[in-house]
Amino acid sequence: MQGIQGVFRGPFTGWHMLGFMGLFYGVIISVNLTLAYFAGSSWSGLIVKNTYVASQQFDDEVARVEAMKARGWSSALEVDAGSVRYQLTNALGTPIEADSVSVVISSPVEENSDRTLELDRQGDGSYYAAHEVNPGQWLIKIKAMRDSDVLYSDVQRVFIKADEES
Repeated sequence: MQGIQGVFRGPFTGWHMLGFMGLFYGVIISVNLTLAYFAGSSWSGLIVKNTYVASQQFDDEVARVEAMKARGWSSALEVDAGSVRYQLTNALGTPIEADSVSVVISSPVEENSDRTLELDRQGDGSYYAAHEVNPGQWLIKIKAMRDSDVLYSDVQRVFIKADEES
């Protein structure tokens, strides 16, 4: 093994050491700056626009959800790669009619992939929309409205499997 002397034609000097140190720290600093850039530009981390207002509305939201649970209503959500179907039923299993049902499909890791769908009422009391959903994990926020009031809201996490044929 020749050691570091074999790499250089002359003696290893302080200038050589300065060059190695500059390259070493230059690589570390450039990697850190690149990672910091991507961390700052890829996701804002913003979940709500105004956290103070959201915190003030939290108790009202909890009371509204508890009142919905006390009714004994249940919901059924079916999401596959090509469609979204939703049904809301009362405690007796009878479908509940709403003026509109909207669904927000969002990715837990990409805020730019959010989509809002208005579901169409079907004859069996369910609500349906044909829409392509990519494979992966999705957060589904459902809101059923009647007379411009929230009749029922629900949030579910679903996983869409990749098509086996592709």
